[in-house]
Amino acid sequence: VPPFPGLRRFPQGRHFKQWTGDDSKALMKVYLPAIEGHLPQEVISTFRAFLEFCYTVQRNVLTVKDLDYLDEVLTRFHRHRKFFKTTGVVTTFSLPRQHSMKHYKQLIQLFGAPNGLCSSITESKHVKAVKKPYRRTSKYRALGQMLIINQRLDKLAASRIDFKSWGMLEGTCLSMQLSASIDDVQDDCEDVDRRKVKAHVHLAQTHQRNRARTVVALADELNIPNLLELVRQFLCGQLYPDAHDPTTISHLECPGYHGNISIYNSASLTFYAPSDLSGVGGMRREYIQATPAWRQDGPQYDCMFIITDPELEGMRGMDVARVLCFFVFKTQGKQYPCAVVWWFDRIGDMPDETTGMWMVHPSFIWGQQPNFAVIHVDAIFRAAHLIPIFGRELVPLEIKPYHCYNIYRGFYVNKFADHHAFEVAF
Repeated sequence: VPPFPGLRRFPQGRHFKQWTGDDSKALMKVYLPAIEGHLPQEVISTFRAFLEFCYTVQRNVLTVKDLDYLDEVLTRFHRHRKFFKTTGVVTTFSLPRQHSMKHYKQLIQLFGAPNGLCSSITESKHVKAVKKPYRRTSKYRALGQMLIINQRLDKLAASRIDFKSWGMLEGTCLSMQLSASIDDVQDDCEDVDRRKVKAHVHLAQTHQRNRARTVVALADELNIPNLLELVRQFLCGQLYPDAHDPTTISHLECPGYHGNISIYNSASLTFYAPSDLSGVGGMRREYIQATPAWRQDGPQYDCMFIITDPELEGMRGMDVARVLCFFVFKTQGKQYPCAVVWWFDRIGDMPDETTGMWMVHPSFIWGQQPNFAVIHVDAIFRAAHLIPIFGRELVPLEIKPYHCYNIYRGFYVNKFADHHAFEVAF
């Protein structure tokens, strides 16, 4: 499986005695494509419904439509899991956590979206009383430090209750001044409808000095003979944005670019993903690699979601591409940060009926030439995780993760890579 943030890799295997909650979460991100083709369809449909339920309730905001979807997913889960009983795998279903799924909708309506809240009391208390205090210690003779930390936390909690009973925590130091001045500015305010910025893309701070310095040299390095023409088409699209087809613009109007370039091996993306672990304001950062040598373990060329139609939602407004190189050039006083990508085409007009994930394959022109393109980095939405369609064949042990894109011809767009991917790759 190609690498992706949050996935865990164990080259030497992993014993269940060492299994952790993070291991289970990482396994669930790749579980469906791994078992597809090896287990009956009813089993896969059961796991799909269960995963979709879990990912939906983890959203930062849940609407009435989402709650109706929960009912539909839960119905599918109960229908498909009967297969385990009819085949004799189990005689009855007595799992408390599966039973609690029936009550999620009502509890969400009463108390709001869980947004990552652990529903297991023993686990959540273990995190609060053991894991978090341990992380704050020096790791040397940590038990005594953990006990002191918990004592101080208990005293702070007791103080907060006492202060609240005396009304000392109502408002802030500026509350009175703000409430007094709010009437003065109320008439000067109006609602502003602004669309949230979905992603900011920044290339690495330093460029690569040992790589190609011109477009011609980069074409030889990437083995893309028509890269000069692709750069010209990109430049035509930037200079003449109203042109429907950049290829119709003559070389006299847009001669292309033949100067120096700077190559970068990675880019960082900052985007709004409040349903995942994120920073202030729900912003999350991830990195996309396009390097011929990553951590002495072969090349890494990641995949991305590219915005192709902002008016459409989900995968119908995005395409998937694999980045081969980031580079920057400057012409006519303006700097253009670009990416050389290899497009993927969707397989069918709907997600796969069994797994619920879109399927894609590398795009070729006339069935032979890879469909390369040069795009502006502002068109990048976020990283995408593709998992090969393995089928019924077992994966040879000698295959490395970076071999996947060259060996397999079809891929699942993994919407279970994280909660934000589940929200956008539908």
